[in-house]
Amino acid sequence: MRDGFQLVARIPYPVTEPKYLLVASEVATIEYLRRRGFPVPRIYGYSATADNAVGTEYIFMECAAGRRLTDRWFELSEQELAGVVERIVALEARLFALDFPASGSLFFERDLQCMETVRIPDEVGAVGEGEGRFCIGPEVTRGLCMPILIGIDTSPVDVLAAGARKEIVYLEEYGQPVQASKHLPANRPYKQSPRDHINNLTDYLRVAPYLVPSDASLTRHTIRHPDLQPSNIFVNEDLEITGLIDWQYSTIQPLFLQCGVPTNFQSADGDIPSLLQEPRLPDGFDRLSEADRRCERELFRSRWLHYCYLTATAKLNPSHQAALTGDLGVLRRRLCHQAAVPWDGDNVTLKAHLIQLTMNWDRLVRSEDADAAACPVVYSQDEVNECLQLSTAQVELDEQKRLSREVLGVGSQGWVAAERYDGVKACEEALKIDGLSVADASKESILG
Repeated sequence: MRDGFQLVARIPYPVTEPKYLLVASEVATIEYLRRRGFPVPRIYGYSATADNAVGTEYIFMECAAGRRLTDRWFELSEQELAGVVERIVALEARLFALDFPASGSLFFERDLQCMETVRIPDEVGAVGEGEGRFCIGPEVTRGLCMPILIGIDTSPVDVLAAGARKEIVYLEEYGQPVQASKHLPANRPYKQSPRDHINNLTDYLRVAPYLVPSDASLTRHTIRHPDLQPSNIFVNEDLEITGLIDWQYSTIQPLFLQCGVPTNFQSADGDIPSLLQEPRLPDGFDRLSEADRRCERELFRSRWLHYCYLTATAKLNPSHQAALTGDLGVLRRRLCHQAAVPWDGDNVTLKAHLIQLTMNWDRLVRSEDADAAACPVVYSQDEVNECLQLSTAQVELDEQKRLSREVLGVGSQGWVAAERYDGVKACEEALKIDGLSVADASKESILG
């Protein structure tokens, strides 16, 4: 402004839906956390509808203090990275300590007057007149932002089942055969039937009640930042966290589903570092070529971040540590996620996860009554073999795509810096020609 005052005007992308719920929830989440002392921007004003002078939904908010962590990310030493990660984990521990009566997303009651809500007790300070009371409303994650089956999930089983029920309702009404989103062998149908996925979702709903951990501390409703990457974190010169932004899609879920290592702190090679031994550069590092040394340094850095996150979590956030190390925790979360994402022709991944569950059923359900604990889903050996073979082929293809993106320096969504576009495009064309040549050679050897 002319007097030097600054603010941020945030508006949703045109494709973002449902805009009303997303804007209203982000505002309420930020304000709820600000009142509890978290480093989030002050909200100056907002409109959750486009019925205003500018013709769009918006949020006016305070400029975050400090600099984006992205600006300093690649300049930081290992020890500085460890300090930043520890501060992030300390903030997460404070978030995980907040207690909620149900799962869903945060709202002001005034924004959800015609919807089912669960009021949040004003346990921290008195709410000023006109400031509005907080409540829990429908979940606004990408997988559940649909105008059907919107409700409040008060039990872990409800949370586990909500996404699958949403998908079944949608596919029963609108589902059409589509081309598979992932590679399938040539002898498989070109288009996949939604009926097969509905059957998989039905199987998932049968096992969902058994996915709830028996430890009540792992079923507490907790909140977490939805996209904890360096560009959303602001720091001062001493690397203390001064701001966390972009709370769109933040949700409240049971701890056993909310837990996990943020994507930007995960090891690039997928290996989980041991808490007993710090990552190190490989022996003979100095004898490697410059290109190989660069790759090894980048891999070491990602392993170091993963190690620092795990060690800080074990020290500062024991409830999260317990959820991370829970038996079959990763498989539980994968099942819930895969059952909720919009169907894109993939009839293999969810079924493969279900098969893995049946193979580990004794670890999931420990009961003296074998009949009561019997798995409600059974697959024939032929089904198991076929599905796992397809799943292995898909995983290998995904890995090939990931490696190709790394070679080209392209983001997961195809993004590349403008100044590198022509060079990357030329490399991509060369890779495509090489790939087609290999495919033609394989075809000739088979026919020959």
